[in-house]
Amino acid sequence: MKVSRREFMKYCTASAAALGLTSALGPLAKALANSSGPPIIWLSAASCTGCTVSLANRISTTAPVDIADLLINTIDLVYHPNLMGSAGDLAVQTLRNNDTAGNFILVIEGGIPTQYNGKTCILWSENGADVTAMAAANELCAIAKKIVCVGTCSAYGGIPAAAPNPTTVKGVKALTGKTTINVPGCPPHPDSIVWTIAQLLAGASIPVDSYGRPTAIYGSTVHSKCPRSGTTWATSFSDTGRCMSDLGCKGHATYNNCPTRKWNNGVNWCVGADSLCHGCTNSTFPDKFAPLFSTMGALPRGHESVNPPRLHCTSCHGSNPD
Repeated sequence: MKVSRREFMKYCTASAAALGLTSALGPLAKALANSSGPPIIWLSAASCTGCTVSLANRISTTAPVDIADLLINTIDLVYHPNLMGSAGDLAVQTLRNNDTAGNFILVIEGGIPTQYNGKTCILWSENGADVTAMAAANELCAIAKKIVCVGTCSAYGGIPAAAPNPTTVKGVKALTGKTTINVPGCPPHPDSIVWTIAQLLAGASIPVDSYGRPTAIYGSTVHSKCPRSGTTWATSFSDTGRCMSDLGCKGHATYNNCPTRKWNNGVNWCVGADSLCHGCTNSTFPDKFAPLFSTMGALPRGHESVNPPRLHCTSCHGSNPD
């Protein structure tokens, strides 16, 4: 099914409204009017492919019916090992036909293993030789127009780089030294991925924080927008509707718009389902926040912690979460 540009704009309008970013739609409309926009090359390195699953989990009764349909048929996604139709040599040739220096947007999912010269993560074979994620990232980052790291793994290392990190996984910027626009999350929301790529296609600048995250998406903490902020402390997970900071919720230290955007077309989000914010958009996830169901990494700046992490917020604040 071919998705028209009008249908794509309709979807972007809905996504932008959910993110509170409707001012960006004008430049995007102009970009879509130009059929010669830069192609997108998507590499999948050391990861669980969860970011692609999140991207493909756009579900709707109207076109585009899912995010894969949107990207393949509207945005010029020329290479993605999971979403493209071709495979093997034909897929690699498609990539090479579109890797003109400075004329493509490179999206990378997954961390980059560097131990053993990167040979623990092979992306494809070419001219009889295996091409590692490390080699591909170094080569393509050097000539890409823009680099987008989708997911915490490609941005900062994430779970593949967790201690003891036997394959010495690195984030893309740490490996290549190139400037990257980071869309972290484990996984990131599909709207965040699409919005970031859409801004680049529109030629818009994307203000980022010191961690390379778009401030339009990651500009405030989860706790600051959480509907449970200001409520009395929960003392167990059965205390529905109460602040869970004292149980290990990482919302104080996590920057994302989950409370206002939610997931699955606005149905729910982690805290709304009586779980914890796990801090998955942070550069030190997961090591700084492990074990997840503890107060390790949960406390806001200026608060002392102990080792092992046994400090409870109520020891200082009583039942006042602020």
